[in-house]
Amino acid sequence: MSWVRTPHGPPEICGLTRYMDKQDAVSKTADYIKQRFENERTGHDWWHIYRVWKDSRTIAKGENVDMFIVEMVALLHDLSDFKFNEEQEGKSKIRAFIDGLVLDDIVSEKIIEAVEDISFKGAKVQNETRSKEAMIVQDADRLDAIGAMGIARAFAYGGKVGRPLYDPDVKPAMHESFEDYKTRGNSSTINHFYEKLLLLKDQMNTETAKKVAISRHKFMKSYLKRFYDEWEGKA
Repeated sequence: MSWVRTPHGPPEICGLTRYMDKQDAVSKTADYIKQRFENERTGHDWWHIYRVWKDSRTIAKGENVDMFIVEMVALLHDLSDFKFNEEQEGKSKIRAFIDGLVLDDIVSEKIIEAVEDISFKGAKVQNETRSKEAMIVQDADRLDAIGAMGIARAFAYGGKVGRPLYDPDVKPAMHESFEDYKTRGNSSTINHFYEKLLLLKDQMNTETAKKVAISRHKFMKSYLKRFYDEWEGKA
């Protein structure tokens, strides 16, 4: 714990607020998220979050950012995701957890804001991140959605929610709103490559992520070519 003089906030002793030690907060958050997501079967499990956490730390090196905020956002980024929650329910979960840690109010708001910013919201929806920390975690999250790992996760999610692998009669849609993206209906997993995964290479924020994304994007293109060849019995 650390003591900070403050005019308001959590319970005080002689004008001092006792905030949780940052490393303790990260450890407690990791333990909670691991327990919460260890049985998730949509490709958004603990190990996805773990990879995003580690990749976020790597991308953040050399950047002028608050590493504590980066780590916390990486660990919490799926807790309020629309795939698991209604919008307000998700926000309430994040705030309740953060409030339970007893952090500085400004830091808490930065974490909550960044978590809200990082999700992909549709092909034609403009990306809006309000902090460098959010950009870094967004990059790490998107890197885990492409390449070999991204392909595996896409099919895991598709199987869990009942999507077909591929339907040549259903074309990809370039969603113009978040609501449209959330309610995309009977789109196939292969369509998801065109509706999201193949778009991510050009939406990276940092130079580090842009370099990594090139090879992962290339791998997905090669995979799709092979998929279509085998679909038509050509390979």
